[in-house]
Amino acid sequence: MNPEKTGLVLEGGGMRGIYTAGVLDVFLEQNIQVDGVIGVSAGAIHGCSFVAGQRERSIRYNLKYCRDPQYMSFRSLLKTGELCGTDFCYHQLPETLDPFDNEAFEASDTDFYVTCTDVETGEPVYKLCETLRGDQIDWVRASASMPLAAHIVELEGRKLLDGGVADSIPVAAFRKMGYKRCVVVATRPMSYRKKPNRMTSLLRRVYRDYPDFVEAMARRHLMYNRQLDEIKRMEDAGEILVIRPSRTSKSTAPSTTRNGSVRCTTWDGRTGSGRWNG
Repeated sequence: MNPEKTGLVLEGGGMRGIYTAGVLDVFLEQNIQVDGVIGVSAGAIHGCSFVAGQRERSIRYNLKYCRDPQYMSFRSLLKTGELCGTDFCYHQLPETLDPFDNEAFEASDTDFYVTCTDVETGEPVYKLCETLRGDQIDWVRASASMPLAAHIVELEGRKLLDGGVADSIPVAAFRKMGYKRCVVVATRPMSYRKKPNRMTSLLRRVYRDYPDFVEAMARRHLMYNRQLDEIKRMEDAGEILVIRPSRTSKSTAPSTTRNGSVRCTTWDGRTGSGRWNG
């Protein structure tokens, strides 16, 4: 039994997650294996394809469907309260249009965790997913359900939303689980620091029944920036390896097309590289 398991920590970031998808494709191409993966939001979405060994799947379906209003659109948000079409993204796409390899995922020796936020407590939830069949895919959906852009997901007695609210880059949590040798794939450059949320007043109104969640949202920038500082400390000490973009592209936010779909965000950052000692 390996006392120091190797873990892969995947930050979220919406369409910036395509950067992560590219990194994971290189890992698969080079047959780089880890003992466990923990993903947040988009990191969870792309991480499950990595565990299933489906190289290029994430980039392929994003390029094919990113302009489809069923995939992601403000029209969908206005009509259903969901920016991303739930049936299209979590059923039609993985079951028919670009099938997810459930058999390979379940047979993998790599453990797969998703990070969600418990709306009633404001605390993170780390879920080990042994399968993504049936309603278990909703753990990934919950992890990627952005506040104000998705409905609360109820699973196993919990009310859940985007994992990035409570733990944006769960490297500390993963190390406590025994994954001491962690590779972190970040979606922001080293210089980035998060600013206070300008929509706190709206969040307080919409989630007035969940004060702990609102407070977690209000202080998220403080939590996130502390995480960045600690990740840099661990990186400098040689405790973890971090792969991050060197810069963001000028296009860092989605825009709409005439049919109401969301244009893909481009990302031109470069990955770093490193090697474990020992």
